[in-house]
Parts: sequence; C-alpha cells; structure tokens
Amino acid sequence: MCGIIAFNDPTVLDKESTIEAMMEMIRHRGPNIEGGGHYINDETALGFCRLSIIDLNGGGQPIYNEDGTIVITFNGEIYNFQPLREELIAAGHVFKTKADTEVLLHGYEEWGMEGTLNRVRGMFAYLIWDDNKKTLFGARDFFGIKPLYYYQQGETFIVGSEIKAFLKHPHFKKALNKQALKPYLMNQYNDLDETFFKNVYRFPAGHWFEYQDQTLQMHEYWDASYKLNEGRSEQATIDAIDKEVVDSIKLHNVADVPVGSFLSEGVDSSYVTTVLKPHEVFSVNFDNGPFDEASVARGLAEENGLNFNVETVDGDEAFHDFAEMQYHLDEPDANPSVIPLWYLCRLSRKKVTVALSGEGADELFAGYVNYGMHTKKQVIRVFANTLHKLPRGLRYSLGRGIKKLPAFPGKVHLYTWTAKPSEYYVGEAFIYDPAQPTIFTSEQANGLLQADYQNDLTVNGIYQKDFAKVKDADELKQMQYIDLHHFMLNDILQKADKISMAHSLELRVPFLDRKVAELANSIPSRYLLNPNGSKWVFRKAAEKHLPADFANRPKLGFPVPVKTWLREEKYCAVVRELFAEDWVAELFDQKQILQLLQDNFDGKTNGRRQIWVLYTFLLWYKMYFIQWDDTVAKYAHVQPDVAKLMASGKLI
Repeated sequence: MCGIIAFNDPTVLDKESTIEAMMEMIRHRGPNIEGGGHYINDETALGFCRLSIIDLNGGGQPIYNEDGTIVITFNGEIYNFQPLREELIAAGHVFKTKADTEVLLHGYEEWGMEGTLNRVRGMFAYLIWDDNKKTLFGARDFFGIKPLYYYQQGETFIVGSEIKAFLKHPHFKKALNKQALKPYLMNQYNDLDETFFKNVYRFPAGHWFEYQDQTLQMHEYWDASYKLNEGRSEQATIDAIDKEVVDSIKLHNVADVPVGSFLSEGVDSSYVTTVLKPHEVFSVNFDNGPFDEASVARGLAEENGLNFNVETVDGDEAFHDFAEMQYHLDEPDANPSVIPLWYLCRLSRKKVTVALSGEGADELFAGYVNYGMHTKKQVIRVFANTLHKLPRGLRYSLGRGIKKLPAFPGKVHLYTWTAKPSEYYVGEAFIYDPAQPTIFTSEQANGLLQADYQNDLTVNGIYQKDFAKVKDADELKQMQYIDLHHFMLNDILQKADKISMAHSLELRVPFLDRKVAELANSIPSRYLLNPNGSKWVFRKAAEKHLPADFANRPKLGFPVPVKTWLREEKYCAVVRELFAEDWVAELFDQKQILQLLQDNFDGKTNGRRQIWVLYTFLLWYKMYFIQWDDTVAKYAHVQPDVAKLMASGKLI
C-alpha cells in the first residue's frame, strides 16, 4: 500500500524538485523512506511513497525491467501474484524482488495491459513508463478500491493517488468546480466524474489508459454483468458464496506484517473476522450513542479467542479532528461514518499494518434498506413480493399510482417494490419519502445556492447513463449496479482508502474480489431480497461461521450521534461560527443556512443531514481555498528536512 504520483510535462525543467514536492504531500501513504523513490526523463517523472507490506527489504519502487527500458510504480496488492510470478519466470522473465509489483511489470511485457489485467485479482492503481514507446500507461482496479485522479491541460498531464499532490505542480491551476456543489448537497458526496477541482477527474474503475504525445486514451477491461444462474439451488448458492468468500479472505491475509480486522455487530465484518481469526480486532464506540456497537462485537471476539481493542469517542474529539479528516479526503464527504472510521484506523495502526473490513457486501449481495426493505411487517413484505411478480408494464403503472397516494403504513415499501428504479432511485441520498427523496431536493439546493452554483442536475439524472447500461437486468440488479458505480465508488471506497492511508494503514476489502463479485452477480434476485429479508443467501452463508443472531442482525452502518451534537450549544456554536463567516455569502444564502441551523437546534425541524452536508463542505472549502497555506502547515506530514526546503522556496 503506497502513494503514486506522476506527470508528463516537457516544460518543467526541474522535474526532480517538483516530483519530490508532490511526493511529500502524500508521504502519509508511504512513510517508509527507504522503499520510495522516483524516475525522471525529459518528458516524465514518476514518484513513489512506500508502505512496506510484502518483501519488506526488497520491494522498493520504482522497479525496472531487465534492460531498464520499462519502469513501474504501483499502489495496492495483487493477491494471486505468486502463481503469476511462476508463470512469468517459466516464460523467461527475471525477477529482482519477491514483491507483487514486479508481476505487473513483467506481465505488461508478456501479455500487455489488457492481458495482465484479465489475469490478476487485487486492488490497485499503477503506472508504467515504456521508454521504447515513449508512452505512459496506467490502470485502476475493478471496483475503484484504490484511488486514481488525472489532470490534463495543454502540455501538462498529472496522474496520482491524491489530488493534494497535484497542487505542488507549477502548472496546475487550482479552481473550484462550481458544478459539483449542487450534486454534493443532494448526495453528501461529489458524484460527478470531474472532482471539486476544475479539470481534475477521477479515473474510472475497471479501466486502463495510455498517454502519448499529449493524447490520453482510455480502455475498459472489466465491468459488472448479470448473467443469472437459474439452475443453481438456494443451498448450492449458499455453499458457493461461502467457498468464494473464504478463499478471498485467505488471499487477503497474505502479508509480511501483522494483519487484523475491523469488527462491529454487523454480519459483514463478523463474517470476515470469524473466518480470518486474526489476533487483533478493532471496534469503535461513541460516549453518547445512538447505539452500542462495541459490547456485542466484544462478545463475538471473546468467543473466538481474539484480542478485542475498542476506542470510545466523544463529541469534543470528533469536532477537533474533523477538519483533518476532510483534508485527507481531498473532496468533502459528509457521510458521518468518516468519523468512526478515522478512530478505527488510528486505533488499528497502533498494533497492525493491515486490516480487513467488510465493504462491498451490501452492494454485491443486496443489503441496503433502499433496495426495498422499508417495513418489518411480514404481511406487507409478502404482499409487495406478490405485486413484484406482475408484468413490468402493469407493475410500473401501479407504482406510479402508489406514489400519488397519501402516506400510509407500508407505502414506501410497496412503492419501491412496484416502481421503475430509473424513475425514482437515488441511492443513499434517500430519506424514506418518495415525495422528497434526497437530503436536499434539486429545488431546495438551488434555493440555498448563489446563482453561479445553481444548475439543473439531479441525483437520479446523474444515474441515467448507468441505468441505460443495465436496462435489461431486473430491478434489484439495476440498483446494485448504480450503487457499485456511485455510492460505493465515490463515497465508501474513497473514504476507506483516504482515511486508512492517513494513518498509514492498509485496508483490505475481501468481498470486493473479482471472483466474489462474479458469483454475486449471477445470483437470482429472489435469493438476495425476499420477504425473509435482505442479503438472504449471504446471511445463510455467514451462518456457517456465525451464530444465527449475528448472521441476521439488521444493518446499522456506523451510527454517529450527529443529531445529538447539533442540539448541544457548544457544538452548534462551532457550526454557527463557520456559517456566519463573511466569505460564506459568496456561495450560499447565508441567512437561510443560519436559520436552518437554528430551527434544528430549537427542535422545529430535523435538519441534521442537511446541516452536516453544509458544515462539511464549508470546512473543506475553507481549508483548500481560503487558508491553504495554513492547512498544509498544519496537516501535511512532510519530512522535517523537506519541510525546510519547501518553506525556503528551494523546493517547489
């Protein structure tokens, strides 16, 4: 697990100082100085910061091929590298290290980019400079577990793990992408391809690129597809899930450093932990609720003979550290689970270098409430399931009719089981009311924003190009595909990587494995979501390792007491002070957002999600656009000698 950064720009004469300054901005991703380095030629510079996981003494980068004409930098892990290494040695390639990185390098020589990517299992973002072709190649993993961004303006092309490194390039022009603010307000994260930084884009998951002569070409090598295995019984499906999950967890345990796991009371992390059985497991709790995750998790850990580590967080600590969390995320993310994840990673890093977590199970095996589990009443579930079997045209008409009805118990559940997802689905922005399905509606967001930031974008509208790709799949698969390419890609995985790497911790996600995903995508939806509940066959597979009550626990996520905090004067005052700063009026109707905060404090409305979205953005914007120099001085983990050079101007 590391940080990579590169640029192609023949007009930058002092490439060494530039790439070193860029590397220092992501030093937290790879604090092992002895394993990092850079490669420079007249056109291109590649930088690498190392966190040693495999081949601790010999796996430093960049790594060169046999004749020194091809060089690679790599962030991530290839879990099946050992058999691929043997295959490449048999083909005549000479390996200088025992690290997985070199498999990608010689794989490129032997099979090309596409051929290599079709063989690997893992999480990765990597860059290859081929001096023979004068071409920079790169790729991002199947799901986007590892981040990769790029910037292309004129003769300048920059690509790397984190945007903050781009800001040290002399030709990078920092500007706010005004179009991104409104979708963020509706969604709690930026879901556009272009980031909050103008002309900086997220490189798409499941793609590779080639950059030559100032031309960037992208190629897709993998995407989720849904070819259902109708002939496999429910029990055979359960057995197949457990086999693939167990195999993936074992692969994800390959490391030359200590490995632990996160553990909450939910089925996903519990499944991983009971299969892995690491010595150290980690959990986090809040001193004032709303739920006690730790006590239940502790019981499971003790039952399995594992050492349980827990940290209890209070509001003072969370508000003190929240700015640093948003600094590391590069873009604002108002998902409250950022907070417990921060302390979970900090706690874990005290004892291990690698931790396994349960991300991805909900997207692959249909665990979200928004897929249709809006009631606990069995009679409504059974009735909705019956309606779902009606012909599509009739069912969709029925759904439109239900939407128009006054509120009644079970309405949302019946609506989501009959309606057409492309007409209503808005992922995790949903607040359980079809009449107002987002944190801020499009109209509400435009009503808060100054004119330059208003636009016609909607959450559901952003999803339409992806809905079109899976229009022939059933409704559940369509929603899963959307979440795989939006909520998971641009929220869940971004915060998982950035927050863990802020603490130099490698976070591995065994459910997000190519073989696990391909199996999950072949499972008929009736086995995943039915009157018995969500993630049905996945939970039954987990029961092979867990007590039944653990396997069937409802999803809580990372419950965070934001509602309580915002109704305490000392925390409300912190938010109020930021909302009242003069520059805020350039972006928002300041009077309106201050009134929203006060109404929530007085209990007149429940506006916690809206307020938290606003607070998170303004805190991030202040750091990156109002007080950037102060932000770098406070949070950038640069080495002392490099910091002096940067301060003196000798390093760009």
